[in-house]
Amino acid sequence: MKQYDVIVIGSGMSGMTVANKCASKGLKVAVTDELPYGGTCALRGCDPKKIIIGATEVRDFAQRLAGKGIDTVPEVNWKDVMAFKQEFVNAMPGKIEKGYKHNDIDTYHGAARFISNDSVEIESQVLKGDKIVIATGARSRTLTFEGGNYALTSTDFLNLKELPKSMIFIGGGYIAFEFAHIARQCGAEVTIVHRGPRPLENFDKDIVQHLSEATQKMGIKLVLQTNVTGIKKETKGFTVVGEKNGSEVEFMAEAVFNSSGRVPHINDLDLKAGSVASNERGIEVNEFLQSTANPNVYAAGDAADSNGLPLTPVAVYEGHIIASNIIKGNSRKAEYPPMPSVVFTLPPMASVGLTEEDAKKTGMNVKVNSKAVPEWFNAKRLNTEEYAFKTIIDTESGTLVGAHLIGPGVEETINFFSLAIYKSIPVQDLKKMIYAYPTMGSDITSML
Repeated sequence: MKQYDVIVIGSGMSGMTVANKCASKGLKVAVTDELPYGGTCALRGCDPKKIIIGATEVRDFAQRLAGKGIDTVPEVNWKDVMAFKQEFVNAMPGKIEKGYKHNDIDTYHGAARFISNDSVEIESQVLKGDKIVIATGARSRTLTFEGGNYALTSTDFLNLKELPKSMIFIGGGYIAFEFAHIARQCGAEVTIVHRGPRPLENFDKDIVQHLSEATQKMGIKLVLQTNVTGIKKETKGFTVVGEKNGSEVEFMAEAVFNSSGRVPHINDLDLKAGSVASNERGIEVNEFLQSTANPNVYAAGDAADSNGLPLTPVAVYEGHIIASNIIKGNSRKAEYPPMPSVVFTLPPMASVGLTEEDAKKTGMNVKVNSKAVPEWFNAKRLNTEEYAFKTIIDTESGTLVGAHLIGPGVEETINFFSLAIYKSIPVQDLKKMIYAYPTMGSDITSML
């Protein structure tokens, strides 16, 4: 048995943050992961996805400017894009492990499971830790209906050697929309099947409507209020069976992807043996991100039932909180700043702060500015039809409490709104600022 001050289960961004910060203060640290080091974001999520999106953005831009200075719209070479993406992915695990070893962190490769309140077993080797941090991230939700095992995951999509000619995404969340837009720009026939009345339910409904319209204009079929009940394997491809308005419906494609959501990847940890309480949202933690049932244990990122959104920067933030509390004792509470979220579609959609519905539920008196502005210069110069915003202002304080955008560049503009909300900058002060022109940011004053 080996003894450690800190054992970190999971080598994603939150686990990496905890391990390196604790080691920098002289604590003896071990880290383990059953998958290559790097976590979802670096290896199976946001980073490789954004590399692939880069090629589709070029094609999208060229399509919009075709006949307006651009004569030829390029095709996306899937194999070349995937090879470029893989250069980044292949380099990451070794780079991370090298960093761990440089910081005198012991590295393990294997699944961990609790055997007591302060001990875990990894590949028959027992480690005992004063503190144990669960940072195992999330996994795709299991499809329990017949044939659910035929559905591929987001990880599978990001490793496709060849792009199927047709595909179906089960579930209408951000993964479905992002990958559907990628696939469509690469020439695939795409269908999104969603059980609810509207997709992307956590985003502002009016801005989502703009994205839904843009999605359908691309040629993507968006099927709502349809509950998938099974997948059947055919000679060529698959048939997805669903129920819509009491009637059976079917959709056929070469490949089916499970985009029904992600759940904490904690089921194999034998939490009961470690006296660690959990629920469907993850490890139950207090304001210090410490287990409510076992004070030896902390949890961060997608594995924790915290108030943080399932976003990489939030996981990093929570990693810093936990490291501070391990090093100094529970002295730092998780108090979340505004958390901007982006759906990297074409065009992208971005959101931060309260939605209009949530703001009104609080009883707050708000002013809502909402408008589609395809006639604005920035939309015209980029020849895009989808450019819209909704800003929500607390009339009592005169500050911004929510911003929701769709259009080119909004993934960057949203950060400015995040800062304005975080620092409670009065809207009148924002309007007095001088912005570089012509930039997407120069539209901010007209959105307030």
